[in-house]
Amino acid sequence: MNLVIIDYGAGNIQSIIHAFDRLGVQARLTKDAQAISSADRVIFPGVGAAGSAMSQLRATGLDELIPQLKQPVLGICLGMQLMCRHSEENNTDGLGIFQVDVVEFDKTLLKVPQMGWNNLSALTSPLFDQLPQDPYVYMVHSYYAPICDQTAAVAEYGIPYSAALHRKNFWGTQFHPEKSSQVGSKILQQFLSLTS
Repeated sequence: MNLVIIDYGAGNIQSIIHAFDRLGVQARLTKDAQAISSADRVIFPGVGAAGSAMSQLRATGLDELIPQLKQPVLGICLGMQLMCRHSEENNTDGLGIFQVDVVEFDKTLLKVPQMGWNNLSALTSPLFDQLPQDPYVYMVHSYYAPICDQTAAVAEYGIPYSAALHRKNFWGTQFHPEKSSQVGSKILQQFLSLTS
């Protein structure tokens, strides 16, 4: 399995590498376009601010490469948000893979960021096969993607929102599977077994 993690300066890389190590798969961190294009699976990670992250992607041409990828791609947290059309964070245009705009939680009603464990419902993707009912995953985020046609899992924090998105060969999780214990490991294992 040729698994690559896109290197564009986003944090939280080591925990993702360790999560795949536990599954017996060695993930390679790279910013090389050819290496990314030829990989069997691609992880698009992200911890940080949307504006600076998109600037890094544009500086390396990865903003044009990622939407053209044909193999299974998994965006995690900020990675998923950058795969959307636009984010309110730094008024940032995203990659437009998912047809939804990312918005901020209402700070007047909720403690922001949402941080900790939350359960998933309305699972509609093979990424979540073999999970227990209402599985718990680990979240850290201040912005979210509203429910849309490409919602693949739902979580609730004041309001229901997209905990995961899916379109064609692209998947995204707002939560961190690499920090979500056995549930997260099963999701990553399912990602490795996806065919499209």
